[in-house]
Amino acid sequence: MCAQYGLGGGPYVEPPDTPIPPLDERESAERVAEWAAQRDGTARITGRNARNLNPLIHEVDGRRRLDLAWWWLWKGNAPARFSAFNSRDDALLRSWRTPFQHRALLPASWYVEKGVRFDLGGPMFGIAAITARSHEADGEEILSYSLVTRRAVGPPLDAHAGDGEPRMPLILPAEMHDDWLDPGRAGDQDLVDRAVLASEEISRSLRRS
Repeated sequence: MCAQYGLGGGPYVEPPDTPIPPLDERESAERVAEWAAQRDGTARITGRNARNLNPLIHEVDGRRRLDLAWWWLWKGNAPARFSAFNSRDDALLRSWRTPFQHRALLPASWYVEKGVRFDLGGPMFGIAAITARSHEADGEEILSYSLVTRRAVGPPLDAHAGDGEPRMPLILPAEMHDDWLDPGRAGDQDLVDRAVLASEEISRSLRRS
């Protein structure tokens, strides 16, 4: 399971190579830069006491938008009591059907698995996520998300030596982003299959860093 990912190798000043829209726009880039300065460019699981929120890209009213979201999917109006920071690709239609209809991308340039950091040598990539909207007791709206994982392949598979069921983030190439983010596109088995297939090449291109 992936519990840490981020942008840049240190304080984030400007988008890494090949920024994902809308991070190629000044306002969004500055918002992420502010987040990264506060969080050292690292996304961590959100908690009641450490209410860190992380950048998330989704489509709203026909346009991609950057928002900060809670990393642990909410169920109803509270964080799910079961583990909900990762969601398996093969369980999206069984356990996560409703949030699977509300998808997002997590901008990243690296992630950590089993203490090993993986990246693409600089370029930013998008990790698939599913989302939910809820409200706290005071009425404040909460956007929460779960990072989608797939079966590990390529170099990340080696980090799982001895594991019975190795997993890794579902990283989507740019050509898959529009389909994944399209709110009019039903979350179904065809989308799962296409996303996993599209992720093969970029997943195998990851390297230890």
